[in-house]
Amino acid sequence: MTTPIPASAATATGPAVRDRRAIAAACTTVVLWASAFVSIRSAGESYSPGALALGRLLAGSLTLGAILLVRREGLPSRAAWPGIVTSGLLWFGLYMVVLNWGEQQVDAGTAAMVVNIGPILIALLGARLLGEGLPRRLLTGMAVSFAGAAVVGLSMSGHGSSSVLGVVLCLLAAMGYAGGVVAQKPALRHGSALQITAFGCAVGTVACLPFSGVLISEAADAPVSATLNMVYLGVFPTALAFTTWAYALARTTAGRMGATTYAVPALVVLMSWLLLGEVPALLTVGGGLLCLAGVAVSRKRPQTGRTRKSRAHPVEGRRHDPERQGSEQPQETEEEEQGCRRR
Repeated sequence: MTTPIPASAATATGPAVRDRRAIAAACTTVVLWASAFVSIRSAGESYSPGALALGRLLAGSLTLGAILLVRREGLPSRAAWPGIVTSGLLWFGLYMVVLNWGEQQVDAGTAAMVVNIGPILIALLGARLLGEGLPRRLLTGMAVSFAGAAVVGLSMSGHGSSSVLGVVLCLLAAMGYAGGVVAQKPALRHGSALQITAFGCAVGTVACLPFSGVLISEAADAPVSATLNMVYLGVFPTALAFTTWAYALARTTAGRMGATTYAVPALVVLMSWLLLGEVPALLTVGGGLLCLAGVAVSRKRPQTGRTRKSRAHPVEGRRHDPERQGSEQPQETEEEEQGCRRR
């Protein structure tokens, strides 16, 4: 005979465990996406933008396909496919090509500033198309993080040239990134994070197939280090990081996940220092700290007055607070009543 686990204990630990897993997934994504900038710099010297995007997506699709076979996950439901196709075209396809191209036209600082418009667009599109709110903490955190990203960009923009074409390409990358995230969010209700990522990556790969001839010719002359960096981009910042991103996105709002990516510029500065020996200026370090501070503000969950009231008066607060009654599930209400009777 098995002893049932008390419902109150399950509800107390279950959400906390899921929240920790989502945070760990988001952190994994941010670290791997930051590492991608170091690898892109190396691979981009030997591969053109389209060829690099196709090679990266091919490596990612093969990795994700193998994991799908091992886990025996089939096709997602039909309802997921509009979001899969849209995110595959905008995020996996358009974003990667125009970002690679744009970074060849402008300096790294300008690219960082323009692309970091993406999280702001995600929050606005999420509010408009997904009905997500725009809480004050999120907006404040994004403003602080964007200011930090701008400081990082300004501190790095004195050593290169910029062009109108490069700025437009980086802006297109930000728009593709935002559109892809907002399209992916509803699809995650109809499939697993692995399914949505794997088939979205496959759609992006098909969209980049016109660059296959260029990829073959450039791979023949590229050094092994550049090709290995391209494979790394496909396996880790694409296959793994996009899957952990989808896992975390399914458990929070698109706006909050977008704000989390403002930690990327700070980590890029740190990785460039440790791996490439590029000592950052004090202004760059300050901008990176601003980025991290903004992420902390946007991710912090405020303690509402309703929560404080329910702790002080668990029964009366539940009966007389219409907002609490409308927002909680009946199961949670019954569990609280059982706990009150036991006390």
